[in-house]
Amino acid sequence: MSRGELAVLVGVASLLSTVQCDVGCGGTDGKVGEPGAPGRDGWPGVKGQKGEPVASASGPVDPVVLLRQRGEKGSRGPQGTMGPKGYAGDLGAAGRPGNPGPPGQPGKNIGHSQQASNQGARSAFSVIQTTSSHLPYRQKITYDNTVVNIPGDLDANTGIFTCRIPGAYYFTFNTVARVSLCLGIASDALDNKVVFCDYHKFNRNEQVLTGGLVLQLAQDQTVWLESVRDQQTEADGRDTREKKIFFNGFLLFSNAAGS
Repeated sequence: MSRGELAVLVGVASLLSTVQCDVGCGGTDGKVGEPGAPGRDGWPGVKGQKGEPVASASGPVDPVVLLRQRGEKGSRGPQGTMGPKGYAGDLGAAGRPGNPGPPGQPGKNIGHSQQASNQGARSAFSVIQTTSSHLPYRQKITYDNTVVNIPGDLDANTGIFTCRIPGAYYFTFNTVARVSLCLGIASDALDNKVVFCDYHKFNRNEQVLTGGLVLQLAQDQTVWLESVRDQQTEADGRDTREKKIFFNGFLLFSNAAGS
């Protein structure tokens, strides 16, 4: 072995010795690294399982907690006070006029005049007017159907009742129509006519207007029924639907019977 080769072997051995020493010896700790940038939000988690029912507490419970719980249906409470009255419903359809009753027993002859002595103290009528036109205002109503007229004190052509037997009389009327109406019972025994009105609000169903009064009449005083203008509209005056007017009157008692 030459001197040069020996020198190389010595150098290699020295290098290997140095490396083994570095591995076995403790080195200086390095610095802590800088924090990294925040990561992105993760995906939403899976919905959890349904929890156990809340157990009822034996002591006082927070009202807020009670609102969150649904308990068993309680017993029926007492009935509340009656509410306000509701709106009136639509008027039902009017029924058909009834058939006239049989004639009554003849009355006693209590009249003082010769005419009353011959005919007795009787006076009653029931007449009907059926029309499709509106009733003319401030005009006497005439009638096209006479049901009863004993002994004939009402003139259907003029619509005027003339008192033959002085006494107390009852007069009444009924109308069936689909339009606003005002009717008045007029007489020369009254200072002013007595007016009854009914205003049609829904313009659909028939409605009934009724009025009546008792009058003390002297001989030859008259009574009639007439149409009155009050709050009716122009459209009411042009109405062409069927209207029926029933006018009735009869003697309650004569003056001789009350004396």
